[in-house]
Amino acid sequence: MRVLDANLQAHLDSGATTLCHCWRLTLKSGERLGFTDHDLPLLFDDTTFEAQAGFSASEMEQAEGLSVDNMEAEGALTSEIIDASRLTRGDYDHAAVEVWRVNWAEPVQRLLVRKGHLGEVTHDGTRFSAELRGLTHLLAQERGRLFSYACDAEIGDARCKVDLEQAAFKVVVTVTAIADNLLTISGASDFEDDWFTRGTISFGNQVLSIKRATGSVITLWQKCPSDVVVGGALTLRAGCDKLFSTCRNRFANGVNFQGFPHMPGNDFVIRFAGQDEANDGARMARPKD
Repeated sequence: MRVLDANLQAHLDSGATTLCHCWRLTLKSGERLGFTDHDLPLLFDDTTFEAQAGFSASEMEQAEGLSVDNMEAEGALTSEIIDASRLTRGDYDHAAVEVWRVNWAEPVQRLLVRKGHLGEVTHDGTRFSAELRGLTHLLAQERGRLFSYACDAEIGDARCKVDLEQAAFKVVVTVTAIADNLLTISGASDFEDDWFTRGTISFGNQVLSIKRATGSVITLWQKCPSDVVVGGALTLRAGCDKLFSTCRNRFANGVNFQGFPHMPGNDFVIRFAGQDEANDGARMARPKD
């Protein structure tokens, strides 16, 4: 149960309110960003909430129990700190979010109405949409390791131990054509098809994931950023489908495979269940001595 400040309660009871929303994002880097749908900037808790940042909020849905609360914030990419390149880089991914209801005439009168994290963030070049997830969504996240055929490490991380800086797994290429999320490149003809599928491309301090790499065509998961240009240089790094055969044959790294490739599957259960039924039938058909 929320307890309102007496002055804020009096303001609400007056029937003539001066209220706005304020959002505070705390990025994984520790950087704090503030936004408001008011037409002037606000300052409280050592955070400046930028005005006219293009933010607007959907209706907030909240439920009892462990249901995940839903809300969306959307707007135009008009703020200098909300730009397409930062969205593409994932600067805002899983940022902590606070949503405040504030009396803009007296910012000391405010109420924290929601805490959570940013979920999916999408943009189409001129507008963005960000899903705000309540704290209960953390209960649905996987914790610890899974017992599965596939590796649960990320290619090149401390558990995988593959060095992606080796010449066999990395190459600098040149962009020859761009079409939406497709890049045509030159300079990787010495590599097999799919060598860079599920890998990455990097340029400057940006890293993008590769959906498919076949021949000279690279397919990205999202639209190609505007700062990738024809004639520009990109660095490709190999990808992995997390199967033991790929780990062993492509990377010679089977000893560090972080999955369980020899675990019994459904075929094992079905096969032995069938044998048990066959054995039971044979025992029933056996003549008495």
